[in-house]
Amino acid sequence: MYYETIFIVNPDVSQENTESITDNFVERVEKAGGRIVKREYWGSRPLAYSITKRKRGHYVMLVTDGEPQAVETLEQAIRLEERIMRFLTTRLTELSDEPSPLIRRRSTPAAQEEKADEAPAAEEAKAEATEAPAVEEAEAEPAETVAKATKAPAAKKAKAKAKSAETSGEEASS
Repeated sequence: MYYETIFIVNPDVSQENTESITDNFVERVEKAGGRIVKREYWGSRPLAYSITKRKRGHYVMLVTDGEPQAVETLEQAIRLEERIMRFLTTRLTELSDEPSPLIRRRSTPAAQEEKADEAPAAEEAKAEATEAPAVEEAEAEPAETVAKATKAPAAKKAKAKAKSAETSGEEASS
Protein backbone atom coordinates (compact mmCIF):
# COMPACT_ATOMS: atom_id res chain seq x y z
CA MET A 1 0.00 0.00 0.00
CA TYR A 2 1.16 3.51 -0.80
CA TYR A 3 0.29 6.49 1.38
CA GLU A 4 0.88 10.14 0.57
CA THR A 5 1.43 12.48 3.50
CA ILE A 6 1.60 16.23 3.02
CA PHE A 7 2.46 18.41 5.97
CA ILE A 8 2.94 22.14 6.50
CA VAL A 9 5.76 23.38 8.70
CA ASN A 10 5.62 26.73 10.50
CA PRO A 11 7.16 29.45 8.28
CA ASP A 12 9.34 30.67 11.16
CA VAL A 13 11.34 27.45 10.81
CA SER A 14 14.19 27.60 8.29
CA GLN A 15 14.36 25.35 5.23
CA GLU A 16 17.33 23.46 6.73
CA ASN A 17 15.35 22.73 9.91
CA THR A 18 12.39 21.64 7.78
CA GLU A 19 14.71 19.17 6.04
CA SER A 20 15.96 17.86 9.40
CA ILE A 21 12.37 17.41 10.60
CA THR A 22 11.62 15.46 7.43
CA ASP A 23 14.77 13.34 7.90
CA ASN A 24 13.59 12.49 11.41
CA PHE A 25 10.20 11.37 10.04
CA VAL A 26 11.89 9.24 7.36
CA GLU A 27 14.00 7.48 10.01
CA ARG A 28 10.90 6.71 12.10
CA VAL A 29 9.05 5.28 9.10
CA GLU A 30 12.02 3.07 8.20
CA LYS A 31 12.29 1.82 11.81
CA ALA A 32 8.59 0.91 11.69
CA GLY A 33 9.13 -1.25 8.59
CA GLY A 34 8.06 1.18 5.86
CA ARG A 35 10.06 2.98 3.23
CA ILE A 36 9.84 6.42 1.66
CA VAL A 37 9.24 6.10 -2.08
CA LYS A 38 9.06 9.81 -2.90
CA ARG A 39 10.06 12.93 -1.02
CA GLU A 40 9.38 16.46 -2.26
CA TYR A 41 9.95 19.86 -0.69
CA TRP A 42 7.49 22.27 -2.28
CA GLY A 43 8.92 25.39 -0.67
CA SER A 44 7.39 28.18 1.32
CA ARG A 45 3.93 28.80 -0.11
CA PRO A 46 0.92 30.91 0.85
CA LEU A 47 -1.82 29.14 2.79
CA ALA A 48 -5.42 29.07 1.62
CA TYR A 49 -6.43 30.54 4.99
CA SER A 50 -4.45 31.68 8.00
CA ILE A 51 -3.48 29.00 10.50
CA THR A 52 -2.32 30.12 13.94
CA LYS A 53 -2.01 33.66 12.54
CA ARG A 54 0.36 32.50 9.81
CA LYS A 55 -0.23 33.08 6.12
CA ARG A 56 2.63 30.96 4.71
CA GLY A 57 4.14 27.57 5.39
CA HIS A 58 6.80 25.12 4.20
CA TYR A 59 5.07 22.30 2.30
CA VAL A 60 6.57 18.79 2.25
CA MET A 61 5.22 15.62 0.62
CA LEU A 62 6.23 12.08 1.56
CA VAL A 63 4.99 8.95 -0.21
CA THR A 64 5.28 5.89 2.01
CA ASP A 65 5.24 2.23 1.01
CA GLY A 66 4.49 -0.34 3.65
CA GLU A 67 2.05 -1.48 6.26
CA PRO A 68 -0.45 0.89 7.88
CA GLN A 69 1.57 0.73 11.12
CA ALA A 70 4.41 2.65 9.44
CA VAL A 71 2.00 5.41 8.44
CA GLU A 72 0.52 5.48 11.94
CA THR A 73 4.04 5.93 13.32
CA LEU A 74 4.60 8.81 10.91
CA GLU A 75 1.32 10.47 11.85
CA GLN A 76 2.05 10.12 15.56
CA ALA A 77 5.48 11.72 15.07
CA ILE A 78 3.84 14.57 13.12
CA ARG A 79 1.26 15.13 15.87
CA LEU A 80 4.02 15.38 18.47
CA GLU A 81 6.04 17.89 16.44
CA GLU A 82 4.98 21.39 17.50
CA ARG A 83 6.38 23.04 14.37
CA ILE A 84 3.91 21.18 12.09
CA MET A 85 0.77 23.26 11.51
CA ARG A 86 -1.32 20.78 9.47
CA PHE A 87 -0.97 17.40 7.78
CA LEU A 88 -3.02 15.08 5.62
CA THR A 89 -2.45 11.44 4.73
CA THR A 90 -4.25 9.75 1.85
CA ARG A 91 -4.04 6.25 0.43
CA LEU A 92 -2.89 6.01 -3.18
CA THR A 93 -4.17 3.37 -5.58
CA GLU A 94 -1.15 3.65 -7.88
CA LEU A 95 2.28 5.19 -7.67
CA SER A 96 3.55 7.65 -10.25
CA ASP A 97 7.27 8.13 -10.92
CA GLU A 98 6.64 11.63 -12.26
CA PRO A 99 7.12 14.65 -10.02
CA SER A 100 4.02 16.21 -8.54
CA PRO A 101 2.18 18.79 -10.67
CA LEU A 102 3.44 21.56 -8.41
CA ILE A 103 7.09 20.62 -8.98
CA ARG A 104 6.47 20.06 -12.70
CA ARG A 105 4.94 23.50 -13.09
CA ARG A 106 7.90 25.09 -11.34
CA SER A 107 10.60 23.29 -13.30
CA THR A 108 9.25 23.31 -16.86
CA PRO A 109 11.20 25.48 -19.30
CA ALA A 110 7.96 26.96 -20.63
CA ALA A 111 7.00 28.18 -17.14
CA GLN A 112 10.42 29.72 -16.65
CA GLU A 113 10.18 31.44 -20.05
CA GLU A 114 6.70 32.76 -19.20
CA LYS A 115 8.00 34.24 -15.96
CA ALA A 116 10.90 35.83 -17.83
CA ASP A 117 8.52 37.23 -20.48
CA GLU A 118 5.97 38.51 -17.96
CA ALA A 119 8.47 40.48 -15.88
CA PRO A 120 9.56 42.92 -18.65
CA ALA A 121 5.96 43.28 -19.88
CA ALA A 122 4.77 44.15 -16.37
CA GLU A 123 7.57 46.68 -15.96
CA GLU A 124 6.70 48.29 -19.30
CA ALA A 125 3.02 48.54 -18.38
CA LYS A 126 3.91 50.08 -15.03
CA ALA A 127 6.23 52.60 -16.72
CA GLU A 128 3.56 53.56 -19.25
CA ALA A 129 0.99 54.05 -16.50
CA THR A 130 3.26 56.42 -14.60
CA GLU A 131 4.18 58.40 -17.74
CA ALA A 132 0.60 59.04 -18.91
CA PRO A 133 -0.90 62.16 -17.32
CA ALA A 134 -4.14 61.79 -15.40
CA VAL A 135 -5.80 64.56 -17.43
CA GLU A 136 -5.74 62.46 -20.61
CA GLU A 137 -7.54 59.63 -18.83
CA ALA A 138 -10.35 61.96 -17.75
CA GLU A 139 -10.69 63.43 -21.23
CA ALA A 140 -10.65 60.01 -22.89
CA GLU A 141 -13.56 58.67 -20.84
CA PRO A 142 -15.80 56.66 -23.17
CA ALA A 143 -19.20 58.01 -24.04
CA GLU A 144 -20.79 54.73 -22.96
CA THR A 145 -19.84 55.21 -19.32
CA VAL A 146 -21.20 58.76 -19.40
CA ALA A 147 -24.43 57.47 -20.96
CA LYS A 148 -24.73 54.71 -18.38
CA ALA A 149 -24.18 57.18 -15.57
CA THR A 150 -26.99 59.41 -16.85
CA LYS A 151 -29.34 56.50 -17.60
CA ALA A 152 -29.02 54.93 -14.15
CA PRO A 153 -30.97 57.63 -12.27
CA ALA A 154 -33.59 57.71 -15.03
CA ALA A 155 -34.03 53.94 -14.83
CA LYS A 156 -34.50 54.13 -11.06
CA LYS A 157 -37.16 56.83 -11.47
CA ALA A 158 -38.99 54.71 -14.06
CA LYS A 159 -39.01 51.70 -11.74
CA ALA A 160 -40.33 53.83 -8.89
CA LYS A 161 -43.14 55.16 -11.10
CA ALA A 162 -44.04 51.63 -12.22
CA LYS A 163 -44.22 50.43 -8.61
CA SER A 164 -46.39 53.36 -7.57
CA ALA A 165 -48.68 52.69 -10.53
CA GLU A 166 -48.98 49.02 -9.56
CA THR A 167 -49.79 49.80 -5.94
CA SER A 168 -52.36 52.47 -6.91
CA GLY A 169 -53.89 50.02 -9.40
CA GLU A 170 -54.14 47.36 -6.68
CA GLU A 171 -55.81 49.82 -4.31
CA ALA A 172 -58.33 50.84 -6.96
CA SER A 173 -59.30 47.24 -7.70
CA SER A 174 -59.89 46.53 -4.00
